[in-house]
Amino acid sequence: MGDEIKENAVYTTAETKNLLKISESTVKRFLKRKLIKANKVGGQYRILGKEILRLVSPEVEKKAVRSYLNLKKRIVEEINKW
Repeated sequence: MGDEIKENAVYTTAETKNLLKISESTVKRFLKRKLIKANKVGGQYRILGKEILRLVSPEVEKKAVRSYLNLKKRIVEEINKW
């Protein structure tokens, strides 16, 4: 495959999108929700490889599942109020 994520390399959002095989809007959503830490350089995000590696770790997946379940619970509670 050849697409190895290097811990200390710096990636653009487009490179991150390609590495993770996700859409540009998903990368932006991750950045907005601070699931990926990044720095803005010249108005564009730069993402360290270790952030991308952290994102695909099992711990982050567990956090995302918990976040989803909490959101789902709040939505169900709101719907039940109707």
